[in-house]
Amino acid sequence: MITLQPVTEINWRDTLVLAVYPAQQRFIADYTPITAIALAKAYVRPLGMTWLPYAIYNNSHLVGFVEIAFNLGQPEDCWVFHFFIDHRFQGQGYGKAAIQTFVTLIREIEPACTGVSLVVHPENVVARQFYQGVGFEPTGEERWGEPVCRLVFK
Repeated sequence: MITLQPVTEINWRDTLVLAVYPAQQRFIADYTPITAIALAKAYVRPLGMTWLPYAIYNNSHLVGFVEIAFNLGQPEDCWVFHFFIDHRFQGQGYGKAAIQTFVTLIREIEPACTGVSLVVHPENVVARQFYQGVGFEPTGEERWGEPVCRLVFK
């Protein structure tokens, strides 16, 4: 069972050991540990957004990480950042389950949200296929030099 738990003073250190395969690193972040900067964003609030980091658990086992970024009162401006499943747990269906759980969480946090966007590295074919498989569609836009994909809530 996949759950998302807020990153807190209890589990933040645990998230620092999460990692992707070396060949995937450049698609996720320019730094390691990946979660270090993601956690800092929750404090610093770049782009004037609210950043909420979540640890992804399979039952009680930490398997991944994701962060929501949004502007309150702007339901069209909700983003997924730093989503990844630890290399030890990839290929086991946790990513798909985590995205579904994530969408449910977003709709609870920001009920007016009409969908969620993310950027995906143009060379990350596996991620592009994954995101399209769970309903994200390319918008034709680019942010930060990467194509934007959006999942519109039904």
